[in-house]
Amino acid sequence: MIRLLHKEVVLALGCTEPVAVALAAAKCKETLGKIPETIEILASTNILKNGMGVGIPGTGMVGLHIAAALGVTGGNSHKLLEVLSDIKSEDVKAAKRMIDEKRVGIKHKDASEKLYIEAVCKYNDEYSRVIISGSHTNIVLVESNGEKISEENGQDILEYKEIKNEKITVDYIYKFINEISTDEIIFLLHGALINKKLSDEALANHYGLGVGKNLYENVKYGRIEDSMEVRAKYTTAAAVDARMAGCSLPVMTNSGSGNQGITVSMPVLAAAEKLKIPQEKLIRALALSNLIAIHIKSNLGRLSALCGCVVASTGACCGITYIFGGKLENIKYAIKNMIGDISGMVCDGAKCGCALKVSTGVSAAVQAAMLALSNVEISQNDGIIDKDVEKTIKNLCELDTKGLKEADDVILNIMTCK
Repeated sequence: MIRLLHKEVVLALGCTEPVAVALAAAKCKETLGKIPETIEILASTNILKNGMGVGIPGTGMVGLHIAAALGVTGGNSHKLLEVLSDIKSEDVKAAKRMIDEKRVGIKHKDASEKLYIEAVCKYNDEYSRVIISGSHTNIVLVESNGEKISEENGQDILEYKEIKNEKITVDYIYKFINEISTDEIIFLLHGALINKKLSDEALANHYGLGVGKNLYENVKYGRIEDSMEVRAKYTTAAAVDARMAGCSLPVMTNSGSGNQGITVSMPVLAAAEKLKIPQEKLIRALALSNLIAIHIKSNLGRLSALCGCVVASTGACCGITYIFGGKLENIKYAIKNMIGDISGMVCDGAKCGCALKVSTGVSAAVQAAMLALSNVEISQNDGIIDKDVEKTIKNLCELDTKGLKEADDVILNIMTCK
């Protein structure tokens, strides 16, 4: 469980889909051994959808073209999701020049894997090729002039799927977070505080739509009461505002997503501040929130037609329930209440508007937690809710993998035809 947390809760700079493209480009350039004349990216539907409208740190630009070009001009593949952390102004200028000279191409790849990126760098007759598949840092193939330099077996994907093989359940997670020494998972608190810095930056300045800052200012003007729910909404939304607009501060992710990392942590911090709980309980609540999200995502997949904030805010709901004294049964009620409420929210790509969806998810999380604490749960006779919480989670995932199978293609078609 600790190994799982260390693998799925990691630092990233920028939105993870374009960052993964930058990672593939950086590795491809390093394999070629020189700045290429051209770079071509072939990406799956979900990568294109999540990369078209999101800001790239330090550039003032959005999209996969600049992400790929930056990976080539100044990326460091050894830093994985922080591949762009050492970018300098001259790297940005060189990347923009590559785009202006039409040396960067982005194409759709009809891949069976929802997370698929193929980068091809060319210089005269030389070329290199890199493929990332299954997770944002899972480089499965590196080629130089047609010769395989390395071919990985997707080990981190195998480890991710071990969650299902080991039959990790909500019961098991609850037992773990109550028994583990908090010294072993204190890094979760450190990660949450990193996300809080991002939130504070957006509350002090303007990013994206300014969803979080607008709510915060309305509190200051006395138009809205500064309740725990409102604080959870504006602190969480603010961090997403900053991240989607290309803020250069890092974020602690969950299951490969920065927005999900923000959403599993910031509402839990807001609840902890409200009750002034001991640090130990806060750390356990953060572990619960992170692990519930990871558990659901292990069945759903890293990228999906379902908005990731549905999963992350469900994790946050569990963390809030725990902070307010909820036991295992209350946490199960909370999960059912969330799935019965916002399970229809679709993902139409990473962009500034994500802050609104996250705000909605956080509001639902607080409501669901309060109902769960009063022993209220959605009945098994309602919709996709089952008496068993694990079956309820599987029903949610089936809704996405089967019911929303064509949604990604429809959404991408709408986005590209505007």
